[in-house]
Amino acid sequence: MKLMKTEDAAGQVLCHDITQIIRGVSKGPVFRKGHVIQEEDIPVLLSVGKESIYIWENDATRLHENEAAVILRDICMGSHMHGSEAKEGKIEVIADCDGLLTVDTAHVKAVNSLGEMMIATRHGGFAVKKGDVLAGTRIIPLVIEKEKMAQARAAAGTVPLLQIRPFKAKRAGVVTTGNEVFRGRIADTFTPVIEDKLRPFGISMERHVTLADDPAAITAAIQDMLEQGMDMVLCSGGMSVDPDDQTPLAIKNTGAAVVTYGAPVLPGAMFLLAYAADGRPVVGLPGCVMYAKRTIFDLVLPALAAGVAVTADQLSSLGEGGLCLNCKVCTFPNCGFGK
Repeated sequence: MKLMKTEDAAGQVLCHDITQIIRGVSKGPVFRKGHVIQEEDIPVLLSVGKESIYIWENDATRLHENEAAVILRDICMGSHMHGSEAKEGKIEVIADCDGLLTVDTAHVKAVNSLGEMMIATRHGGFAVKKGDVLAGTRIIPLVIEKEKMAQARAAAGTVPLLQIRPFKAKRAGVVTTGNEVFRGRIADTFTPVIEDKLRPFGISMERHVTLADDPAAITAAIQDMLEQGMDMVLCSGGMSVDPDDQTPLAIKNTGAAVVTYGAPVLPGAMFLLAYAADGRPVVGLPGCVMYAKRTIFDLVLPALAAGVAVTADQLSSLGEGGLCLNCKVCTFPNCGFGK
């Protein structure tokens, strides 16, 4: 620290909070530690009795916390997002559009492991909306070595740690299967649930057919919907291992590459995900999607809506956190399901 005259302190960094007391009105910090003194601040400082003031001595090898926070912001910030104003070494990263948030977990950990700085993010793999706070970054000390921030850049790699993939899928085809529905013995209560799930992502059901448990007919319907330009095809019914459940076979016979038949998620174990040759998803939805509040479908739908491929490795990693607790009051996604 260095003591200097307040009149000469413009551009200097405060080492401590400056308290202002207005009798009967307020008492609190008028300027906080780390504030960079501006010319217009000097009369205020003089008015609270600060004719001399302790400032941090500038050092060419160090950065002020706010300058360093900008580096952390730039490390994190991908497309479709912006940073807040730096304040006390903290900057928030905010979404500019709706989409799927992805987080480079390994590199976030690498930066946080350096010490004297931190990055805290939302969980990746979930939907975010415009205006949502995606991450907070902060420098812990008042000043930090420039070399330490160079280490942070190196630890983060060359690609921003956060990305938003805007939702782009707009049209879905739905193939409802089951002899009992096809023959009118029971009402189709599955399709309305699917439409409700799609709506928040801006996806509409453009094509819909109801078929008996005939694998050849189901295969033909899926292929027809892909030819008609559907961004995804969702199949409901017939997803168990019973002999008369034909939907998995029908999806396989389309020629789509099956990523998985089965997922370590409850509800949702009998989930099937496949991709056509051009990358459009063909999905087999288990019956739980019809009646359970949250299922595997809620976990993968943001990626499907954003056109981001879901891998077998990602699905297998859902085992920890893949058990929905069926809470009386559902707070998803603000809960442990899928995390």
